[in-house]
Amino acid sequence: MRELLDRALGAYLGFAIGDALGATVEFMRPREIAHEYGVHREIIGGGWLKLARGQVTDDTTMSLALGEALLDGGALALLNHAKGDNTLTRSIGRAYVQWFKSKPVDCGNTCRRGILRFMHEGTLQGPPNPGDGGNGALMRNLPSVLATLGDDALFESLSMAQARLTHHHPLSDAATLGLGHLLRLLLGGADHGACQLWVAQWVLDNPSFRFTPYKGRATAYVVDTVQTVLHYLTLHDGFEEAMVATVNQGDDADTTGALVGMLAGARCGAARLPRRWLSRLRPDVVRDITDQTFGLLALSGSAGTTSSP
Repeated sequence: MRELLDRALGAYLGFAIGDALGATVEFMRPREIAHEYGVHREIIGGGWLKLARGQVTDDTTMSLALGEALLDGGALALLNHAKGDNTLTRSIGRAYVQWFKSKPVDCGNTCRRGILRFMHEGTLQGPPNPGDGGNGALMRNLPSVLATLGDDALFESLSMAQARLTHHHPLSDAATLGLGHLLRLLLGGADHGACQLWVAQWVLDNPSFRFTPYKGRATAYVVDTVQTVLHYLTLHDGFEEAMVATVNQGDDADTTGALVGMLAGARCGAARLPRRWLSRLRPDVVRDITDQTFGLLALSGSAGTTSSP
C-alpha cells in the first residue's frame, strides 16, 4: 500500500506541477519560448492568465472538483453507479457547476458549453458533436482512476460518465480511457520499458493517435494533446526531462504538462518529484491533493495492487 500511495501522490502532485509549469508558456510557440526564456524550466507564474507563482489552472481545479464529488458520494454512490444509477453522475455535474460559478481562472469553451447545458437542461450528455474533440474530459479524469482501482468496468463507466457531461466525441472517449488505462498500469508499478510497450500496442489499436514521426503539434485538440504526451513520456525516462521537453513545446502547455506530470509522476513516485517544483506549488493545493489521494485510494478499496488494464 505504501508504494501505491507514493505512486498515486506522484501522479496527482506531478499533474499539478505540470499544470503550474506549463501555464507560463501556454499558447506560445517553441521559438517564442526560446526567445523569452531560453529553456523554460521553473515555476514562475505569469503567462496569458497572469498567474501567481505556483498557481494552477482549470486542469487541476476541475480535477479537484471531480475528486470532491466522488468523495462526497462515497462507496455507496460508486456501487449504485455500477448498477446503472445516475445519481453520482448528477453529483459530478453539480460539482462542475459549482466550480464554474466560483469563477475559475480559465474554462475551455467545450467545458463551458457542457456545464451550461447541464445547468439549464439537466441532461447528462449532449448529442455527439464534432466540436467536442478537445482535451477537457481527458485532462480531469485522474480522480476517476484513483477511485476505481481494481475494477476495470467501473473505471470505464465512471470515466465516460464524467467525460460525457461536457464532451461527446469518439476521440475524446478513446483518449480518456486510453490514458486512464496507462495511468493504472503505471500505478501498478510498470517501468519505462513496460510503458513504451503498452503505448506502442495502444497506438496500433488506436491509429488516430500515432505519434511517430512526431508532428510537433500540442494544441487542445485531443489528438494533438495525446500525441505530444505519449511522445515525450516514452522518449524520456526521467520526470524532469519529460516535463521540461513537453512544456517547451508550448501551445496547450498546461494540459500537456499536467498529463505528462501525471503519468511520469506515477512512474517515479512522489518521493522522486523535484523538490524545487513541489515547494513552489501553493500549500492549499498540495494539501487538497494529498487529502484527496488518501481518500480516493480508500474509496477504491484497493489493498495495494491494481488489476491488469
